Amino acid sequence: MPPRIALAAIPEPGRRALGLLVELTAPGEPLWLVGGAVRHLLAGEEPADLDIAIATGALALGRRLADRMGASFVVLDAGRGAGRVVGSAGEALAVDVVDFRAPTLEDDLRARDFTVNALAVSLGDLLREGHAAVTDATGGVGDLDARLVRACGPTAIVDDPVRTLRGVRLAMRAGWRLEPGTEALLRASALLLTRVSAERVRDEVVGILGEPRAASGLRLLDGVGALAVLLPESGPMRATAQPLPHHFDVWEHSIRTVEGVDALLNDLDALSPWGATLRAHLGEGLGGGITRRETLRLAALLHDVAKPETRTEQGGRVRFFGHDATGARRTAAIADRLRLPRRAGRVVERLVAEHLRPMHLAQAGEITRRARFRFFRALGDDAPDLLLLALADAAALAGGSPLAVWAGEGGAVVRRLMAGAEAETGAAAPLPLLRGQDVMEAFHLPPGPAVGRLLERAREAQALGLVRTREEALEHLRRGDASGA
Repeated sequence: MPPRIALAAIPEPGRRALGLLVELTAPGEPLWLVGGAVRHLLAGEEPADLDIAIATGALALGRRLADRMGASFVVLDAGRGAGRVVGSAGEALAVDVVDFRAPTLEDDLRARDFTVNALAVSLGDLLREGHAAVTDATGGVGDLDARLVRACGPTAIVDDPVRTLRGVRLAMRAGWRLEPGTEALLRASALLLTRVSAERVRDEVVGILGEPRAASGLRLLDGVGALAVLLPESGPMRATAQPLPHHFDVWEHSIRTVEGVDALLNDLDALSPWGATLRAHLGEGLGGGITRRETLRLAALLHDVAKPETRTEQGGRVRFFGHDATGARRTAAIADRLRLPRRAGRVVERLVAEHLRPMHLAQAGEITRRARFRFFRALGDDAPDLLLLALADAAALAGGSPLAVWAGEGGAVVRRLMAGAEAETGAAAPLPLLRGQDVMEAFHLPPGPAVGRLLERAREAQALGLVRTREEALEHLRRGDASGA
């Protein structure tokens, strides 16, 4: 007896879209709910997106649905007849419509990627009766019960190499595993990822980075050889040993830093009293469906990317001078290669560039008000992200817990900076006491960088409470100028 799914398990916006689809389709033309939505429903999960298959005419149907919903329509693959209806404002819903890739439904399902996605439900039955039986042409229901990721056929991955990344994303979840033959197919097809568009690769990589166990996904990607293709920089990182207090080579340390970020993001309330604030901050969108959670994990993976090329030995000591600045340049190139949205790429680049700053503050001893101000001035909105990265980085030296670092002596600098975040945000609010014209007239300077430097010094003095009026600010600058500061 095949399993059944219930219409009531689909969110209301989805039910409305499904009803409209049936209205917009010619009588007698069957529609099928397919793929990940059926998998989610069988697993008792709420689907975020809906996939609809039709024998032919998917693009025209998708456009009609978008018009009725007041939504947008995007052609994903004109050759395959695949498009996406993006929900109207306020509705986090996407409906993908696609033509059959074979003459019959069963053959279409067999041509899909993995058996747990090769499942279908009659949309007509579902809407008419409130529930419908699942059509399973490849044994996907059994594999779903066993939490097994199995390719639909021997050419499933070669037919579309991005499925290597999709298979990893399925298998990385707790309790799931790759079927051995499928794992071999992924490994054999890893090099074919170079043929896939950067945008499709990016979407799958971002999906992996957005999972609660992102580090497990990266390890699985590494195991099937995909990371060596997507991130050739990982080879030199793997070959670069590190001296104590590091216990691991650069690559293993980087993966463990991502594990540390996973642990923090999955238990933000342990960072009391800032858990709720951090959760809201990390949910901020940075374009293209990417949030700060994904950029933080990517920065954790790349923060030491330049250590191999900056490694030197001086007096018997191994050093990595400038790996932060060089790493930021490498990171910018990687972000461009992955076609990350501009803002998301800039956030990752800045985190890599500044990842040593908390350590330097800790080594300096007491954090002065001036040092704290300069920290938040340099990092801006990315300051909380960097503090979380610092905790994960410190824990990954020996493979410990970032939460233990937070609670211990090693987390003192992070706790002090977090405690000062609100004060420094407030300090940035008042209007500046000086304008560029004031500085140019007082010091007989033409427009240029020197004016900017003086304005910044005045702004800092104002934020620190050292000056309160225009005259005090100018006098402060004169004293500094006289002393050569």
